[in-house]
Amino acid sequence: MKVPTLYLMVGLPASGKTHRARELAAGHGALRLTPDEWALTLFGQEDRHQEPGGKRWLLEGRLVALGIDALRLGLSVVLDFGLWSRDERSALRWMAAAVGASCEIVYLPVERDVQWTRIQNRWNQTPERTFPMAEAELDPWREQFQVPGPDELTGSSLPAPPSGFQSWFDWAQRFWPSLAESLDGRAL
Repeated sequence: MKVPTLYLMVGLPASGKTHRARELAAGHGALRLTPDEWALTLFGQEDRHQEPGGKRWLLEGRLVALGIDALRLGLSVVLDFGLWSRDERSALRWMAAAVGASCEIVYLPVERDVQWTRIQNRWNQTPERTFPMAEAELDPWREQFQVPGPDELTGSSLPAPPSGFQSWFDWAQRFWPSLAESLDGRAL
């Protein structure tokens, strides 16, 4: 039996993540999970930062749990989340390994001017499928974003969880509050 793969789409808004996620899902027969699409359907464009009432992280936790279940069933999964932090990516790499899946980080860098042009074009062409974004947000986003290192891109060693956490799963439950309840007590 083929080992399922968890594909982690990593990049800033308008880097091409969703386009590449669709290609990967089609090419590998994988389940694609894109929280922006769910958030727009469930919450609309009410919150410019895609976190209506903090529900973004609850939604992502449910999608992560769904992805873990799919991996357990032998289905590959594409998580089209952006995954700006190394901790998010490390937790997901750990969870994939815990259920016997491989993990691949798909990093899509984007130059600032290209990013802004794409954001404007998306808003002008399909405003119903995106969130409003201001140019003033781009630089703070770029400062927050942690570019994946060579160890992440090659899938080599996983760092220890942050101080105060026993495991990456403990960290993930704090970051995605709905994760544990979504897994219905099933251990990783």
